[in-house]
Amino acid sequence: MVEDGTGRTPEVTAERTRAAGPRQAWAGLPWPVRTAVTWSACLVVVIAGLWLLGKIAVLLAPLAIALAGTLFLTALLDPVLLLLRRLRVPAAPAALLTILLLLGVLVGVGVLVWNLTASQFGELSQQLDQGLERSRDFVTSTLPITDAQLDRLIQQTRDGLSGSAPDPIGGARTAAEVAGSVLLALVLLFFLLKDGRSMWRWVLRRMTGPNRAVTAEAGRVGWRTLGSYSRGTMIIAAIDAIGIGLALVLLGVPLALPLALITFLGGFVPIIGATVAGAVAVLVALAANGPTTALLTLAAVIAVQQIEGNLLEPLIMKRQVQLHPAVILVVVTAGTLIAGIAGAFVSVPIAAVTWRIIDTVQRHREPATGSAHT
Repeated sequence: MVEDGTGRTPEVTAERTRAAGPRQAWAGLPWPVRTAVTWSACLVVVIAGLWLLGKIAVLLAPLAIALAGTLFLTALLDPVLLLLRRLRVPAAPAALLTILLLLGVLVGVGVLVWNLTASQFGELSQQLDQGLERSRDFVTSTLPITDAQLDRLIQQTRDGLSGSAPDPIGGARTAAEVAGSVLLALVLLFFLLKDGRSMWRWVLRRMTGPNRAVTAEAGRVGWRTLGSYSRGTMIIAAIDAIGIGLALVLLGVPLALPLALITFLGGFVPIIGATVAGAVAVLVALAANGPTTALLTLAAVIAVQQIEGNLLEPLIMKRQVQLHPAVILVVVTAGTLIAGIAGAFVSVPIAAVTWRIIDTVQRHREPATGSAHT
């Protein structure tokens, strides 16, 4: 066997040279390039994982919606459950009473509002029709468009909407899926309220060593963040309803209470809900009091929504979910672009909970890293 001066055979030397080739090429790259390649690879892996989770969520849409609604309601109702548990109510009755309280509040508020405003909703429909007619007259009188062109545009819009509308079988299937999701959410809500903490303790018992403490703290912080977000969402919806309702009362717009109720419900649907509620208020103001009041109503709606969206919402959500207002705005925009209304609704809690969990794990790792170096 022939050896070189170092005592290695030519075959071994060639093999080590081939193995060292990629490492030498990698080491020869400038450090900004190596850093960019590393972070790009990590970003590709993360995006691919998120894309796969999104595809799974779309395929299991009813289950995903039921789970999201259940977690949201569980975090919102958890303080009520804890109060009942402090009063020594057993777990199952406490969970059942919490759900009955939720249903009672929803049904009670609905019945009360209906009794107060049922006669006004018929008037609301008439006011909307009159508002649409006045809007039509305003468009044809101020813009270079004829009645025939406007009718053609409206007809094309109606045809497009009817063409995109689901068929009766698809509509029935969607209704059945919604009903099943609601029922599943209620059942899951009961079990999470009743056994959620025992389930979490079961998970923690499967952990060993320092991972148990880190997991427990991360879970506690994430759960607290989700509960804070749910309460923040209700506060923001109430701010929208109160602000726009007061503006309608001051401007003398009729049906202020039904419009405030529509605004409150629309606050739970990001972006589109507030826009639709504001449009309804402007149309009613136009039909009842004319263009001047309609323009003032539009200005009031825009002012309230801008103050709430750019000032109050970031501040409230920052206080509740511990995210910077700029991050909240970017996350909401990204969620809307990716998944529409549903993405806007879940983007902030997902980002907040993820960030709080990562931050908690990192804070637990830093002392361990420091002690290892010492």
